[in-house]
Amino acid sequence: MTRTLRYGLIGAGMMGREHIRNLALIPGSALTAISDPTNAQIALSVAEAERVLGQAPRAFANHRDLLESGLCDAVVIASPNDTHVEILHDIFRMAPMLGILCEKPVATCEADCAALEAAAATHRAPIWVAMEYRYMPPVAELRRAVRAGEIGTLRMFAIREHRFPFLEKVGDWNRFAERTGGTLVEKCCHFFDLMRLVVGAEPVRVYASGAADVNHRDERYAGRVPDILDNAFVIVDFANGLRAALDLCMFAEGAYFQEEIAATGDAARIEALIPGPARFWPGGTERESEIVVSPRAPKGPVRRKIHVDEQVLRAGDHHGSTYFQHLGFRAAMLDGGKVDVTLADGIAAVRIGLAAEQSAREGRAIDL
Repeated sequence: MTRTLRYGLIGAGMMGREHIRNLALIPGSALTAISDPTNAQIALSVAEAERVLGQAPRAFANHRDLLESGLCDAVVIASPNDTHVEILHDIFRMAPMLGILCEKPVATCEADCAALEAAAATHRAPIWVAMEYRYMPPVAELRRAVRAGEIGTLRMFAIREHRFPFLEKVGDWNRFAERTGGTLVEKCCHFFDLMRLVVGAEPVRVYASGAADVNHRDERYAGRVPDILDNAFVIVDFANGLRAALDLCMFAEGAYFQEEIAATGDAARIEALIPGPARFWPGGTERESEIVVSPRAPKGPVRRKIHVDEQVLRAGDHHGSTYFQHLGFRAAMLDGGKVDVTLADGIAAVRIGLAAEQSAREGRAIDL
């Protein structure tokens, strides 16, 4: 018999609705409560839950009321970045048995990272940070091949993402680093998490060069121009001698593949090529990802497509990863399964992003 896990959703915006659609694909998922201070967002998310889950969750204007309701076994935090810390502290204080799936980044500054580490120590339920890129099927295949030694000994790891600009959000909260942590935290903590995972070591040095050159230059908010970077190069040196690089551009979304992720060993290179969201592509068509293996001998790339169920692809913008992440979180909640992305992992990724933001501002390498 399928056991039911009751979810509360804190933050009823676009990412919250992606979580709703993915929960609808997993039997035994019940969405019992939603909180958001914006009535319009609550209405959209309640309607989405009724459409895909056949459920009408109870709505709250404040997350503390949701926590006190007793309606949930776990919560998904999908609110603006700078609200995560307060919400997490409230959960630790008010609901120590409540499972947590928190969207990245878990924090936006070093002081909050340190406070979270201390406060989470006594929480008695799983805390899982939503680092979706780990769970994209082509990335999972790249990780498997690296672990299996199919490229020899890993020496270099590189990520290129050329994607669409930041979308419009309620209150325009994603236009300034003071609320997001900066682009290299908000957007790129995903990639820094993936670097740590694939390289298998901790970072020791970060160097970044970036700027705000194209996007949002004509926008004004209370007379202020957005300060978020729209392009950057970041190099991360790791304690085991390996290095990783990020090439980010947020105004060149015309390529067939949005992400190109390459692990290079002394015997071969393997690449995961991942298309962006179908809703931003002409015709709204889903495209398959690819794995390319390029051995030193015999020379010549070997390409193969990675199939992902189209229903899973259409449930969100992250190439099926939100669905696979939820399967893991459910197993951690109901069966004592392993938490793949711990709070410590989430904080480590934020710290790399903060160092990259500092490096880009100051024009120097930052030692960690």
